[in-house]
Amino acid sequence: MKPISGDKLPSFRVDSVSRDSMRAWAVFLKDPNPIHLDAEVVKAKGLGEKEINQGPTNVAYIFNMLQQAFPSGEIEDLDSRFLDNVYADDTVETFGTVTDVTVTDEGTRVACEIGLQVTGRGNVIGGTATVLLPIT
Repeated sequence: MKPISGDKLPSFRVDSVSRDSMRAWAVFLKDPNPIHLDAEVVKAKGLGEKEINQGPTNVAYIFNMLQQAFPSGEIEDLDSRFLDNVYADDTVETFGTVTDVTVTDEGTRVACEIGLQVTGRGNVIGGTATVLLPIT
């Protein structure tokens, strides 16, 4: 893909955020927070009805989108803000738009607006990313 400003990035979609995945990420991240593992804790804290997906997992979905869109690129920067939680069984889909393309001596630097949305609820992450594409 030779990016130009305004290009939409192909999305990365997870049809159903799984509890098994949350358990695996809890181990990988060394994050035993029970909001990721026990719906009763989430309810008791007034945070919803289902387990809450880990934030780094949600950001990883965006990394997947960027790596698929720019397979030879190096993600130089990703700045994200969390707008809402992702819960077990949610359907999530990333989105991104190229906002600037700059050719440098290092390669082509591609700036993007990025995000993650939950079907039926809207955006849960918003932000920006910069990817450096090698000189070809």
